[in-house]
Amino acid sequence: MSKKYKCATQEGVYFVTMTVKHWIDVFTKRDYKDIIVSSLQYCQKEKGLEIFAWVIMSNHIHLIVRAKEGFSLPDILRDFKKFTSKQIIKAIEENPQESRKQWIIRGLKTNEGHQFWITGSHPIELCSNVVINEKLNYLHQNPVKSGYVFRAEDYIYSSAGDYAGAKGLIEICLL
Repeated sequence: MSKKYKCATQEGVYFVTMTVKHWIDVFTKRDYKDIIVSSLQYCQKEKGLEIFAWVIMSNHIHLIVRAKEGFSLPDILRDFKKFTSKQIIKAIEENPQESRKQWIIRGLKTNEGHQFWITGSHPIELCSNVVINEKLNYLHQNPVKSGYVFRAEDYIYSSAGDYAGAKGLIEICLL
């Protein structure tokens, strides 16, 4: 792994991307997105994760985050990915309405079982206000560019509403 994708400092603010294996569009169903939301909330309360911005797209998520003092961001992300992998695969397998169940599970299959997330989360330390604003805009404009909504703040699986003065699904720290 390249040095640019490692957490250089524990107290830094990072832009993180987590991608579903083979870019499979799993997060088209609300139930699966809600697993991500509740898992992020748990990481905030129990694992020392500070969230500044977030968005869930159809096959990946973006976060701007930091670990509180005494916590490790790589450890938080590892645990988050491990837990959500199991929960989402279980939800897919148990969902009688999932018309793509066999196709999704086949795409996630490995010799050892299943792999939900692509390895790594490519943390990029945000070292200036210019870079922070660039990543924040990129993250919030993702649903607009993908045609989900006309205005970023209308997409509920994002922190864009919080930055527009509304209350979102996840408690965030405004940058």
